[in-house]
Amino acid sequence: MEEKLNLKLLELLEGRQLSISGLSRELKAGGIEEHRLILTGYLRALRDLKILDEIEVPPSKIYALPEKIKEPLSEKGKELRSPELSYSEDIYSIFRTQLLKIDLDMRIPVGVYVVSRLFERPCFRRELKLIGITQKHLDQYLEKPGIVCEAPDAYLKKARADITKVEIPPDDPAYEIRENREEIARLANEVLAGLIKHRVDLEGLVAKSKQTTLLP
Repeated sequence: MEEKLNLKLLELLEGRQLSISGLSRELKAGGIEEHRLILTGYLRALRDLKILDEIEVPPSKIYALPEKIKEPLSEKGKELRSPELSYSEDIYSIFRTQLLKIDLDMRIPVGVYVVSRLFERPCFRRELKLIGITQKHLDQYLEKPGIVCEAPDAYLKKARADITKVEIPPDDPAYEIRENREEIARLANEVLAGLIKHRVDLEGLVAKSKQTTLLP
């Protein structure tokens, strides 16, 4: 249920800003009923993880995806709006939003795969945190053998020196993919497509009605 609620909230806030009451109504209309107190706690947790932005518009609190906050709902909201994200923070924020749309067990390998391919270097733990992977989740994943492994220290000195848009701790470990798998590549392509859609204006190119059957 948590996964369903999480994905539904991201879907509802795509390009929109909604209050708790508004989200509650939208969720109920979509067949998801949650007590207001539970929903409030859930939204605050997503705010603390920097997955959502919370804007004070007294007497309400408004929630939005970080990369989608462009216009406030009122002049009061404008005064209290969060500062515009820097490019480096924005790319991780967009990445995090796309990564949350895939199954929890696949987020770490897909996250490492995309960061490694996109930036042509190992993926640091700091970056995994920026894209929504908690330390607890990472520790649990690494307890058993998987397709993600820690990168040798010999590779990391130059990688750290090349990174100037985000601060990487000097002792921060990095990770890489041990082996390529078709499922990881497929999900990574979906995430990368989502990144492109958020960075490029596709108006006039995207079909207004989605195709429901595959072409032969």
